[in-house]
Formats: sequence, structure tokens, C-alpha cells
Amino acid sequence: MRSRMLPKYYISQSNFERERSKIFRNAWVFAGLSNLLPENHSFITRKIAGIPIVIQNFKGQLRAFENICLHRGAPLQKGPSGIRPLICAYHAWSYDSEGHVKNIPDCDIIYHLDPCEKSTLKLREFSLQQIGQLLFINISHDPMPIEEQFTPEFIDLLRGSSEFYDSEVMTTTWHANFNWKLAQENLRDLNHVKYVHAKSLSKVSHFAITAEDASSIESDLIDLSAKALRQEMRKFSHGGPEGHNHFTTHFPWMEKVERWGNIDSYFNWLAYPNLHIASGNGGYSFTIENYIPIAPGKTDVEIFFMTGRKKINYADSYQVLLSHMHYSKQILGEDIEILEAIQSGLHNEAPAPFQGAYESKNREIERWYSILMETDHGI
Repeated sequence: MRSRMLPKYYISQSNFERERSKIFRNAWVFAGLSNLLPENHSFITRKIAGIPIVIQNFKGQLRAFENICLHRGAPLQKGPSGIRPLICAYHAWSYDSEGHVKNIPDCDIIYHLDPCEKSTLKLREFSLQQIGQLLFINISHDPMPIEEQFTPEFIDLLRGSSEFYDSEVMTTTWHANFNWKLAQENLRDLNHVKYVHAKSLSKVSHFAITAEDASSIESDLIDLSAKALRQEMRKFSHGGPEGHNHFTTHFPWMEKVERWGNIDSYFNWLAYPNLHIASGNGGYSFTIENYIPIAPGKTDVEIFFMTGRKKINYADSYQVLLSHMHYSKQILGEDIEILEAIQSGLHNEAPAPFQGAYESKNREIERWYSILMETDHGI
């Protein structure tokens, strides 16, 4: 069973720009956590498909704008997060909650803008959706309803679990040398755990490998309309228990947080195209991995760690998160090592890999992706 994914999809700059345009500028993608925007003027900055974005709290209302001042193009907010009004540091142009220019110092004296001209100055705004504590953004000028990308059942799973996230969050970003799609393929390949993670994850969790009938995957999509492509894409996001935990350690901090659910399983949530959420201890803590495409062979892996909501504050909560980070770094480091090795061997004449029956979901997504890239149709 041969993969439909050719090496060019992982190394070509032109293909990278094409997927930016067709996927990341049309799909809903993860943009951050609402609990990192707790008060007026708090903000986070992003860059999605090359476009700089600021998400800011305006007296409890979250809005997303292009993070570029309309005067000379300087960033309105700098740094990954902070608390300050939406004011450009270059010439102090300020903006209101609607993105309109609120004040231009010495406007009448040196700019000579009449009120009509000034009233037309407005930042480009992007659609923002909040699901529980998860923020999703769509930078299309005509965004699809988020329900066309994710099923109601999946949205409910995201909302229900993320509402248990604690407000104390530890974040970090790792810079990796592989294509973002390799990471997503790896996350859907449970068979790699016992080999790549033999000294880490495999010691505490067992993942059952099943092989589904993949005969329908080998046929081509006939309806290439945006509606049909979106319906197909809906199948790519899912969540739930995927592994059985065979450890019995119960740490003292677990008694101090609210647990999501009551199943001792390893939970995975995959939100296509590039979001992975996991709870490796049955709902006591959560790890978010956001795979940000930077170049054909470069991906930033943005990580968020949090426990369930605290029942009481406890002094060593920072150490709990730090231990999560160290453990995640070990597992993710093992993944990064193998994915970077794969990326380094890719070239235009490299053979397309063979895949087994258990990899049917990867082949289904690869078929959809290949069709999307090779036609003029989009989502």
C-alpha cells in the first residue's frame, strides 16, 4: 500500500506557499488560550500563514486584528504577550476595540487628515471563535462556519475538557527542522510509540493498534467542491481515549486539582490541521502542542502545560508544571529526532513510502491533501 504523498509536498517552497494559501488562510487554526487574556488590554501575538496578528482583550471582549499599524507598518504589539493599550510605539497612533484609529497625535498640524479620511482608517479584523478556553482564528475574508470544519461532537469534547484547564500555564517553543505534516502523521501513528518511546511513554501507556478496511480510500474523490472538501476534512479531527495507562502512581498534587472525567486512559485530541492536545494521566493535566509551519523544513512547536483547575492554591504548583515540561521534552525530543532524520533524507527523487493497513487515516488525509494541492479547488 503506497502513500500518495510525494516528497515535494515536504520540501517544495512553492508547495509550502500553496498550502499556506489553501489551508492555513482558510481553515480555523488554534490561536491561544483565553485564560492568558484575563484583563483589559492584555494581549497575545501570533503569526499565521505569514500574517502577524494581535488578539487583545477590550474590557472583556476578545478581538483579533492584523498586528500592523496603518501609518508606517510597525507592529502595534511586540513580544508574545503583555498588557498595554493598542498603541503603536513608532508614532503613537492608537486604536479602539473596533480597530478604528482613535487618536493620532498632532493630526491636524502635521498629518492634515480631515475627519472623513481619518474615519476610514481601520485595522483588518479576523474572525475569532472561543471553544471553552481554546481560541481559534480564521484569517479568510469569508470564513467558513467552524461547524463545517469540526463536528459538534468534537467541539463538545474540546469545550468540555478545556473548561477544566487551570489559569496557571507554562509555555515554551521548540524550533524543529521538519515539515509540519510529518508531526501530524506521527501523531496518528500509534505504532511508533513502542519503538521511538521505548524508554519513556511506552513504559507507562499501552496503545492498541487496529487495522481498518481501507479499500474506499484508494478511490479518488469525485466531488471537488469546497463543501465536499470541507466534509472530508471534518473526518480528520477527533478526540478521546487512545491508550491504557498501566501505572499506579498517584501524586499528592492530583488531590488539589479538579479532574476532567474519570477514566484512567491516555487521551488525545487532534484538531486538523496542526493542533494536538493530550492528557497522559486521565484528565489531571493537559499538554497542548501547536505545530506552526515556518518553512518547508522548519516547524515551531509551541507547548502549553496546565493542570486541571486548582481546588486550592499550593506552593509547588510551578514545580508540577516544570516536571511536566521536562517529561514532555523527553518524549517530544524523541519524536523530533526521528522526524528531523526523515526530513533530512527527503529529495525530489526519493521513493514514496509504503504504508500498512493500520495507517488508513494517514492515507485518507494524504489523498485529500494531494487533491487539494493539485487542483484549483479550495476549502
